[in-house]
Amino acid sequence: MTRPRILAVSCAVVAVVVYAGMWLGYRQNWSWLHSIDWSLLNAAHSIGVKHPGWVRFWADVSFVMGPIPLRIVGMVGAVVSAVKRNVRAALLLLTCLPLTTFVTSTAKDLADRPRPVTALVAVPQTSFPSGHALEAMAGALAVLTVVLPLLSGWWRWTAVAVGAVWVLAVGSSRVALNVHHPSDVLAGWALGVN
Repeated sequence: MTRPRILAVSCAVVAVVVYAGMWLGYRQNWSWLHSIDWSLLNAAHSIGVKHPGWVRFWADVSFVMGPIPLRIVGMVGAVVSAVKRNVRAALLLLTCLPLTTFVTSTAKDLADRPRPVTALVAVPQTSFPSGHALEAMAGALAVLTVVLPLLSGWWRWTAVAVGAVWVLAVGSSRVALNVHHPSDVLAGWALGVN
Protein backbone atom coordinates (compact mmCIF):
# COMPACT_ATOMS: atom_id res chain seq x y z
CA MET A 1 0.00 0.00 0.00
CA THR A 2 1.31 3.46 -0.87
CA ARG A 3 1.98 6.10 1.76
CA PRO A 4 -0.93 8.38 0.66
CA ARG A 5 -3.30 5.41 0.70
CA ILE A 6 -2.16 4.39 4.20
CA LEU A 7 -2.74 7.97 5.37
CA ALA A 8 -6.21 8.05 3.80
CA VAL A 9 -7.21 4.72 5.34
CA SER A 10 -5.82 5.76 8.74
CA CYS A 11 -7.77 9.04 8.63
CA ALA A 12 -10.95 7.18 7.68
CA VAL A 13 -10.53 4.70 10.55
CA VAL A 14 -9.89 7.48 13.07
CA ALA A 15 -12.92 9.37 11.72
CA VAL A 16 -15.16 6.31 12.13
CA VAL A 17 -13.94 5.86 15.71
CA VAL A 18 -14.55 9.55 16.52
CA TYR A 19 -18.04 9.50 14.97
CA ALA A 20 -18.97 6.29 16.78
CA GLY A 21 -17.60 7.70 20.05
CA MET A 22 -19.62 10.90 19.76
CA TRP A 23 -22.77 8.97 18.82
CA LEU A 24 -22.33 6.50 21.69
CA GLY A 25 -21.51 9.34 24.06
CA TYR A 26 -24.77 11.05 23.20
CA ARG A 27 -26.85 7.85 23.26
CA GLN A 28 -25.33 6.59 26.52
CA ASN A 29 -25.33 10.08 28.07
CA TRP A 30 -21.64 9.94 28.99
CA SER A 31 -21.16 12.46 31.77
CA TRP A 32 -17.72 13.64 30.66
CA LEU A 33 -18.98 14.36 27.13
CA HIS A 34 -22.10 16.06 28.47
CA SER A 35 -19.90 18.17 30.76
CA ILE A 36 -17.58 19.27 27.95
CA ASP A 37 -20.49 20.01 25.61
CA TRP A 38 -22.32 22.15 28.13
CA SER A 39 -19.28 23.97 29.49
CA LEU A 40 -18.55 25.26 25.98
CA LEU A 41 -22.21 25.91 25.15
CA ASN A 42 -22.80 27.81 28.40
CA ALA A 43 -19.71 29.98 27.86
CA ALA A 44 -20.77 30.84 24.30
CA HIS A 45 -24.36 31.46 25.40
CA SER A 46 -23.25 33.87 28.13
CA ILE A 47 -21.25 35.88 25.62
CA GLY A 48 -24.08 35.84 23.07
CA VAL A 49 -26.69 37.05 25.56
CA LYS A 50 -24.48 39.95 26.65
CA HIS A 51 -23.18 40.87 23.20
CA PRO A 52 -25.66 40.73 20.28
CA GLY A 53 -22.79 41.53 17.90
CA TRP A 54 -21.31 38.13 18.79
CA VAL A 55 -24.46 36.41 17.56
CA ARG A 56 -24.58 38.49 14.36
CA PHE A 57 -20.90 37.80 13.65
CA TRP A 58 -21.18 34.03 14.08
CA ALA A 59 -24.50 33.90 12.19
CA ASP A 60 -22.78 35.66 9.28
CA VAL A 61 -19.80 33.28 9.44
CA SER A 62 -22.19 30.33 9.53
CA PHE A 63 -24.04 31.58 6.44
CA VAL A 64 -21.11 32.92 4.38
CA MET A 65 -19.03 29.79 4.97
CA GLY A 66 -22.00 27.42 5.08
CA PRO A 67 -23.48 24.88 2.67
CA ILE A 68 -25.02 27.27 0.12
CA PRO A 69 -21.84 29.23 -0.72
CA LEU A 70 -19.86 25.98 -0.55
CA ARG A 71 -22.18 24.40 -3.13
CA ILE A 72 -21.70 27.43 -5.39
CA VAL A 73 -17.91 27.12 -5.08
CA GLY A 74 -18.21 23.40 -5.82
CA MET A 75 -20.35 24.00 -8.91
CA VAL A 76 -17.96 26.66 -10.23
CA GLY A 77 -15.04 24.32 -9.58
CA ALA A 78 -16.85 21.50 -11.38
CA VAL A 79 -17.52 23.70 -14.41
CA VAL A 80 -13.90 24.88 -14.51
CA SER A 81 -12.72 21.27 -14.19
CA ALA A 82 -15.06 20.15 -16.97
CA VAL A 83 -13.88 22.96 -19.26
CA LYS A 84 -10.29 21.87 -18.58
CA ARG A 85 -11.38 18.28 -19.37
CA ASN A 86 -10.63 17.06 -15.88
CA VAL A 87 -13.69 14.81 -15.71
CA ARG A 88 -12.60 13.08 -12.51
CA ALA A 89 -12.36 16.40 -10.62
CA ALA A 90 -15.66 17.64 -12.07
CA LEU A 91 -17.45 14.45 -10.99
CA LEU A 92 -15.90 14.59 -7.52
CA LEU A 93 -17.11 18.14 -6.98
CA LEU A 94 -20.55 17.49 -8.50
CA THR A 95 -21.22 14.40 -6.40
CA CYS A 96 -19.57 15.39 -3.11
CA LEU A 97 -21.96 18.09 -1.98
CA PRO A 98 -25.26 16.39 -2.89
CA LEU A 99 -24.00 13.23 -1.18
CA THR A 100 -23.12 15.12 1.98
CA THR A 101 -26.66 16.50 2.10
CA PHE A 102 -28.05 12.96 1.90
CA VAL A 103 -25.58 11.63 4.49
CA THR A 104 -26.34 14.52 6.87
CA SER A 105 -30.09 14.04 6.59
CA THR A 106 -29.84 10.28 7.11
CA ALA A 107 -27.49 10.60 10.10
CA LYS A 108 -29.71 13.25 11.70
CA ASP A 109 -32.78 11.04 11.27
CA LEU A 110 -30.99 8.09 12.87
CA ALA A 111 -29.64 10.01 15.86
CA ASP A 112 -32.63 12.32 16.39
CA ARG A 113 -30.76 14.45 18.94
CA PRO A 114 -32.55 17.68 19.83
CA ARG A 115 -30.72 20.96 19.44
CA PRO A 116 -29.46 22.69 22.59
CA VAL A 117 -32.28 24.54 24.35
CA THR A 118 -29.97 27.55 24.61
CA ALA A 119 -29.83 28.15 20.83
CA LEU A 120 -29.22 31.82 20.06
CA VAL A 121 -30.82 31.57 16.60
CA ALA A 122 -33.71 29.45 15.34
CA VAL A 123 -32.67 26.42 13.29
CA PRO A 124 -34.87 23.54 12.09
CA GLN A 125 -33.99 19.85 12.18
CA THR A 126 -32.14 17.85 14.75
CA SER A 127 -28.64 18.40 16.05
CA PHE A 128 -26.46 15.32 15.55
CA PRO A 129 -24.27 15.48 13.51
CA SER A 130 -23.65 19.06 12.43
CA GLY A 131 -24.47 19.29 8.73
CA HIS A 132 -22.51 22.52 8.43
CA ALA A 133 -19.42 20.83 9.91
CA LEU A 134 -19.86 17.73 7.75
CA GLU A 135 -20.28 19.72 4.54
CA ALA A 136 -17.41 22.09 5.39
CA MET A 137 -15.04 19.17 5.96
CA ALA A 138 -16.16 17.16 2.93
CA GLY A 139 -16.19 20.26 0.73
CA ALA A 140 -12.76 21.43 1.88
CA LEU A 141 -11.28 17.98 1.31
CA ALA A 142 -12.89 17.71 -2.14
CA VAL A 143 -11.65 21.15 -3.19
CA LEU A 144 -8.17 20.44 -1.81
CA THR A 145 -8.11 17.11 -3.67
CA VAL A 146 -8.71 19.00 -6.91
CA VAL A 147 -6.56 22.06 -6.19
CA LEU A 148 -3.44 20.69 -4.43
CA PRO A 149 -2.02 18.87 -7.49
CA LEU A 150 -2.12 22.19 -9.34
CA LEU A 151 -0.12 24.03 -6.67
CA SER A 152 3.41 23.82 -5.36
CA GLY A 153 5.43 24.96 -2.38
CA TRP A 154 4.02 27.85 -0.38
CA TRP A 155 0.73 27.86 -2.29
CA ARG A 156 -0.03 24.27 -1.27
CA TRP A 157 0.42 25.11 2.42
CA THR A 158 -1.67 28.25 1.99
CA ALA A 159 -4.50 26.24 0.42
CA VAL A 160 -4.39 23.70 3.26
CA ALA A 161 -4.38 26.51 5.85
CA VAL A 162 -7.37 28.22 4.20
CA GLY A 163 -9.24 24.90 4.16
CA ALA A 164 -8.44 24.28 7.83
CA VAL A 165 -9.52 27.79 8.87
CA TRP A 166 -12.74 27.37 6.86
CA VAL A 167 -13.59 24.08 8.59
CA LEU A 168 -12.71 25.39 12.07
CA ALA A 169 -14.65 28.64 11.56
CA VAL A 170 -17.78 26.80 10.44
CA GLY A 171 -17.64 24.38 13.37
CA SER A 172 -16.93 27.17 15.85
CA SER A 173 -19.85 29.20 14.51
CA ARG A 174 -22.29 26.38 15.19
CA VAL A 175 -21.16 26.05 18.82
CA ALA A 176 -20.94 29.83 19.32
CA LEU A 177 -24.58 30.11 18.18
CA ASN A 178 -25.52 27.23 20.50
CA VAL A 179 -27.25 25.39 17.66
CA HIS A 180 -24.94 22.38 18.04
CA HIS A 181 -23.21 20.61 20.88
CA PRO A 182 -19.43 20.48 20.32
CA SER A 183 -19.78 16.69 20.00
CA ASP A 184 -22.18 17.26 17.06
CA VAL A 185 -19.49 19.31 15.34
CA LEU A 186 -16.79 16.69 15.98
CA ALA A 187 -19.11 14.02 14.61
CA GLY A 188 -19.86 16.16 11.55
CA TRP A 189 -16.17 16.68 10.87
CA ALA A 190 -15.51 12.96 11.30
CA LEU A 191 -18.34 11.98 8.96
CA GLY A 192 -17.13 14.59 6.47
CA VAL A 193 -13.75 12.87 6.29
CA ASN A 194 -15.43 9.67 5.17
